[in-house]
Amino acid sequence: MPISRVPPPAPLRDYAAMLAHTLSQCHPGQDMWVFGYASLIWRPEFNFCEQRAARLHGWHRALKMWSTVNRGTPALRGLVFALLSGGSCCGRVYRVPSHDIPRVLTRLWQREMPNAVYDPKWLQCQTHEGPVQALSFTLSRQSPSYTGQLSDRQYQKIFSQAVGRYGSTLDYALQTYACLREHGIDDHALKMLLRHAVVQTFD
Repeated sequence: MPISRVPPPAPLRDYAAMLAHTLSQCHPGQDMWVFGYASLIWRPEFNFCEQRAARLHGWHRALKMWSTVNRGTPALRGLVFALLSGGSCCGRVYRVPSHDIPRVLTRLWQREMPNAVYDPKWLQCQTHEGPVQALSFTLSRQSPSYTGQLSDRQYQKIFSQAVGRYGSTLDYALQTYACLREHGIDDHALKMLLRHAVVQTFD
């Protein structure tokens, strides 16, 4: 069985500087959009005044980011979703009122960026009402948190054993899959991954 690469120590990234830079990119008096592609769909945990179905081209949802706290431990790393370059991704966009942007961004940083692993980017998302530029949390394939290619047996072990402070990797993946289905989103790659890894039928 292929052995997953053990990542080297992550380079230090300045949490506060990344937050300040993103805030500086918000235009005064204009609302902000946030793109959700996994847990931000079923547990956004921030205030918004509008949400829309959206498609993002050039990026795809992938269960290929190591988690050593939320969905795993350093001894048995779990997985969380990230946006990787290539393909496309269906999700939801949320409009945050301009006056609430500093508070919402701070909340998002506490949740998504405690280790400053993601690369926040403003990406154009297509909606039925027209395109919007939305803050999206992407992952570089050069990041130590990127898993690289995992075997089916590695996924199966992670799904059956990896648990962190917010629960198991499997529960996280299943909840994301169920929520996507509720919104009419068919993530075939996730469906096949879950079907093979946990030997369970998904209609």
